[in-house]
Amino acid sequence: MIEQSTIGQIDEGARYGRARDLFAIWFGTNMTLLTVVTGTLGPVVYHLSFALSVLAVCAGNLVGGVFMALHAAQGPALGVPQMIQSRGQFGSIGSIPIVLMVIIMYIGFVASNFVVGAGAVHYVMPSLQEWWAVVLMAVLAFIPCVIGYRVFHIFSAPLAVIATGAVAFCALQGVHQVGIAPLFKLSGNFSQFFQVFSLSVLWQIAYAPYVSDSSRYLPALPATYKKTFWACYSGSVAGSVLAMGLGSLLASMMPNMQAVSAIGHLCGALGGVVVLALTVSIALASAMDMYCSTLSTITLIQNVVPKWIPRGKARVLISLITLILALFMALFLSKSFLGFYASLLDVLMAVLVPWTAINLLDFYWLHRGKYNVADFFRADGGIYGRVNVVALMSYGVGLACEMPFLDVTFFHGFLAGRWVPFDISWGLALFGAAATYLCLARRFL
Repeated sequence: MIEQSTIGQIDEGARYGRARDLFAIWFGTNMTLLTVVTGTLGPVVYHLSFALSVLAVCAGNLVGGVFMALHAAQGPALGVPQMIQSRGQFGSIGSIPIVLMVIIMYIGFVASNFVVGAGAVHYVMPSLQEWWAVVLMAVLAFIPCVIGYRVFHIFSAPLAVIATGAVAFCALQGVHQVGIAPLFKLSGNFSQFFQVFSLSVLWQIAYAPYVSDSSRYLPALPATYKKTFWACYSGSVAGSVLAMGLGSLLASMMPNMQAVSAIGHLCGALGGVVVLALTVSIALASAMDMYCSTLSTITLIQNVVPKWIPRGKARVLISLITLILALFMALFLSKSFLGFYASLLDVLMAVLVPWTAINLLDFYWLHRGKYNVADFFRADGGIYGRVNVVALMSYGVGLACEMPFLDVTFFHGFLAGRWVPFDISWGLALFGAAATYLCLARRFL
């Protein structure tokens, strides 16, 4: 049955499920080929040894997972998607730029998943043309996206088990071939280590705009909030570290080989089975990205038409439009994927960090989790207004703090690399936005 709820608040009578079930969702979502590909960046792009790459991945995910899980706990408290809740900080109109950036970002993630998944399908079935493989991945993702939230719960646990077995088998094969000793060799400097650490932090923060979309159905009980935090935190961090660790191992052993080919070479006759297991997981992850991008799109439209709270049919139609956009983007990017993916991660760093600082401070410090949810849907923004100048100013200060130090594929700040030899822009953005919001909110809000 197609899920009928979209961006409206979930009534208490319709709440169900257990917080611990979210562990499987976020563990399985991260046990995919795209996460493995991200793990290869440490040895290939930043020239870290396997040991240092894994250490940076672990540290970064442990830190970034805190932000992700704090957002997750907002779902049971309010019962609405994350981007609707952002109106409580930025106002009904002020939140529009954030929502728009999130939509674009997650369509980019869906397209990235399609490209990586299609490469895996083509590896398993070489006779299938790559563009047909992209279409196949799109269809596999669209079906669970249309059915909705319940299907994620049904399939996450078994897919997580299958993906874990595939990753463990591949990792054991790698250790068997190279031995233990070479894996503990250290090469690389602190600058390279910090870059991989930052990448891992941002990997977790990237879930912040939609992690509460999957927890909003849980009962609004104080005990649920803490359980939701730990379920999402442990699932997301564990899945990310295992998959990225495999990527680091593959890249350390075969730096000139793509991840899918490296898995096939490492696992021999069972290579196709391992690749296929991770491909199915990436289809479910794509479905979740598409599902949450659709809710964000509905949120954007509802800003213009405040009385419109659509049901299942409208969600299916918007999901189809999202699918088509991601499909065309994937077909266009298939020849230059890594460059696009690196740029997408750079954009994440630039736009999400100031937002997450403001959102979490407002929820946990200023409002203590208490909001008038009905006012989120009012044309005038209710008590939160159309534009929250304090939040937008704080966001602007966060961006202003990071831009001079930002060093990404498409932009080089004039202070980048001058004081320290690595990118500290996201840390400055986090501090600048948080400090400004603390000062201004205390004075004006």
